[in-house]
Amino acid sequence: MDNRTQVTQFILLGLTNIPELQIPLFMMFTLIYLISVVGNLGMILLILKDSHLHTPMYYFLSNLFLVDLCYSSAVTPTVMAGFITVGKVISYNACAAQMFFFAAFATMENFILASMAYDRYAAVCKPLDYTTTMTTSVCARLILGCYVCGFLNASIYIGNTFRLSFCMSNVVHHFFCDIPAVMALSCSDRHVSELVLIYVASFNVFFALLIILISYLFIFITILKMHSSAGYQKALSTCASHLTAVSIFYGTIIFMYLQPSSSHSMDTDKTASVFYSMIIPMLNTVVYSLRNKEVKSAFKKFLLEAKLSSGL
Repeated sequence: MDNRTQVTQFILLGLTNIPELQIPLFMMFTLIYLISVVGNLGMILLILKDSHLHTPMYYFLSNLFLVDLCYSSAVTPTVMAGFITVGKVISYNACAAQMFFFAAFATMENFILASMAYDRYAAVCKPLDYTTTMTTSVCARLILGCYVCGFLNASIYIGNTFRLSFCMSNVVHHFFCDIPAVMALSCSDRHVSELVLIYVASFNVFFALLIILISYLFIFITILKMHSSAGYQKALSTCASHLTAVSIFYGTIIFMYLQPSSSHSMDTDKTASVFYSMIIPMLNTVVYSLRNKEVKSAFKKFLLEAKLSSGL
């Protein structure tokens, strides 16, 4: 036994310690969060309201928007509070809870993106069998599997991180309780924990990417065989939106987690974390929705109905 004191709380250093940037960044991230909340909630409600959007594609999108809203909400309020307080203190349990929910929802997004790629494969490559392939039961099982994988993986991450001893510094060089930043504070041997993190994260990322790559391989082969320019453009437009989000999401995840913590630059990690924790949830509503004719049509219909209702 030793006399070292176990850490009971952590101090988040935040995104920057430059006083002149605190208020401008607070205003900017508040705006980003409001756009994310309004955009994701608005899209979910629009999909639920319009019967023309009750298709597998929009079923997956509504769940993607819900997950984006949840994992952005797990981080962004903490970031905003860090701009107006010096040394944001977070309890040990609250830090573990934040890490759990962020990891869970980020993992869910990982597998939802893979499910969406499979859905696009079925729609483009087997259009005649699409309704029998992507049934309500199949879609529900895929989403349920995404949620189960998310909470299961988050449990592994939390157990793997907080089994370590934290008895020296409690200052987290990050703006939220991210796994590498918290793990770096451990005063015990974290080699095994790092390996578990890398192996589990690698499996999740590369398994989902394998599904996405195989799906798009068949999609592009099918597109090249298309004789109709309208069908070609429609399929390519759908793929472009999905691939844009996939590139941003997986690029930052691979950069962040698939390397030992000793190789991490905390300042660089903070910048990357801003993209996948706050920017991506905001951008997804733009990438997937505002470029979509069906969503635009549903939104115009909603505005017209609201105008008529107010006129009555």
